[in-house]
Amino acid sequence: MRNIWTIAKREYDHYFISPIAFVVAFIILFSIGIYFVYIVRVTSQQALFGGAPTPDITPITWLFTFLLVFTTPALTMRLISEEARMGTLELMLTAPVRDFELVAGKWLGGMLLILTILAVTAIYPILLNSFVDPGIDLRLTLSAYLGVVLVAASFLALGVGISAVFTNQFAAFFTTFGLFFLIWFMMALPANLVQGSGGDIFRYIDMSAHFLDSLNQGIINLSDLVYYISLIALGLFTGTVAVEMRRWR
Repeated sequence: MRNIWTIAKREYDHYFISPIAFVVAFIILFSIGIYFVYIVRVTSQQALFGGAPTPDITPITWLFTFLLVFTTPALTMRLISEEARMGTLELMLTAPVRDFELVAGKWLGGMLLILTILAVTAIYPILLNSFVDPGIDLRLTLSAYLGVVLVAASFLALGVGISAVFTNQFAAFFTTFGLFFLIWFMMALPANLVQGSGGDIFRYIDMSAHFLDSLNQGIINLSDLVYYISLIALGLFTGTVAVEMRRWR
């Protein structure tokens, strides 16, 4: 565990040496800030006519996960592929660090960055809670934020796994983005077209459905938790196997 934390801290610090962390943080926080102002403005206008819905945090958490589809590949593309390209991965593999510890540490470093950005957005439910009487739905807010954490953890794990497979970080980026686009946006189409068990399989693979239809609605199902944990395990396993194969080349 100490090795994982050491690698995670190193990766977290490294993000702020390069501009990528600032670019990703700016894109997410600026977009969410603009969207929040828009939501408050529209809700205020609707309130003048007595038809305003009770505001909640779900539009913000939806936008956060939407942006993760496009920004997470940029965070993960260099985690292992760049180490392999520069030859520093071989040096790390000679250290007393297990392959899983290396992959998990890289993943945790990315998670720390996402959690830092997510923590900044906590100002929005606090503001909403001060605007709304008797306050926003705490259960819904916590469930939605849990969903964001699980989505981010899954994306990062899959991204780290793909980064371990490729030496070229741009190949890792486009492969990761293609996978995320597929499981977030494209699974709904075959899920609706295919009947029976085939449609159920596509529906289960649809990553956005597990978030939008459950966690972002305040519903925490065991099947959704298992789904995201399985994706995290798959990504970390893929990365570990890929690193182990590099060790024996």
